[in-house]
Amino acid sequence: MQKIFCIILLFVFNSVLGQNTPNPDQKFVLVIHGGAGTILKSQMSPEKEKAYQDGLKQALQEGYRILAAGGSSLNAVEAAVKILENNPLFNAGKGAVFTNEGKNEMDAAIMDGKTLAAGSVAGVTTIKNPITAARAVMEKSNHVMMTGSGAEKFAASVGIEIVDPSYFYTPERWKNLQDAKREDSLKAAANGKSSSYLFENKDYKFGTVGAVALDRYGNLAAATSTGGMTNKKYGRIGDAPIIGAGTYANNATCAVSCTGWGEYFIRLVVAKSISDMMEYKNISVKAAADEMVMKKVPALGGDGGLIVLDNKGNFSMPFNTEGMYRGYIKSDGSSEVKIYKE
Repeated sequence: MQKIFCIILLFVFNSVLGQNTPNPDQKFVLVIHGGAGTILKSQMSPEKEKAYQDGLKQALQEGYRILAAGGSSLNAVEAAVKILENNPLFNAGKGAVFTNEGKNEMDAAIMDGKTLAAGSVAGVTTIKNPITAARAVMEKSNHVMMTGSGAEKFAASVGIEIVDPSYFYTPERWKNLQDAKREDSLKAAANGKSSSYLFENKDYKFGTVGAVALDRYGNLAAATSTGGMTNKKYGRIGDAPIIGAGTYANNATCAVSCTGWGEYFIRLVVAKSISDMMEYKNISVKAAADEMVMKKVPALGGDGGLIVLDNKGNFSMPFNTEGMYRGYIKSDGSSEVKIYKE
């Protein structure tokens, strides 16, 4: 009896060990984006282009370091997004755009493809790294989404760094707000409508960062963070923190992070729709992503792009705008960052 008990114990131990030991033959991949929009080489100085490329490369290297060491896809996507949140070039965290009231309101979400656990925050103004707060919602609460001052109070209670709102001020984003206000006022006067309904300059909507990863355990994860829309009013929330719309991960199919005109990504439930097409239509990750980004989103009137990675390491980075900051790195160390249309 004692011998049988020991054999059973050994079997259980080995099973648990196998679940928590990275597979050395499992290829890992990290894909990131830094937003989509009218990004033209003719309007980009060599210095600024290099700065964007360096920012993307830094995020890729940070995530790669984690994955190469046997770290989880969750840790990798959070770390990559934090790098981008701390970079004022991107519309997330430090580089968040301003609302009509002159505030920085940020949203973020993260999802674990293994368990389908997810967490998000929306409309936060004092959390230095919203993606870390989103993960705390997932792991340290019974909820999926928290908003505003409640999310900030929760973040502080679990030890997440809180900063004064002035931390998020950047001169370029402030100028963007003044330009947007001026443009909307002119259009409102010409059309006789409140400027809150006039969002014809689509570049004021774009600007999100995100990451998707496949780790050595075969697990997928997705993370997205954004400062939202320049000159937005009334506490507007986009698709980034909405699970299934702008962020989604499922080990059975794929991990997705979106960027673009959020209202359309919400209406089409873009991220989950890609997963569903892969599962129920048995089509490739590229075919599913193209169906949403190149057909359904523009057919409804929206613009943007996304990154998507399947459970075998195949990925796609489609967009229907002039450009999208994007990049990838594979387990063999090969990597690439891109900005413009090809």
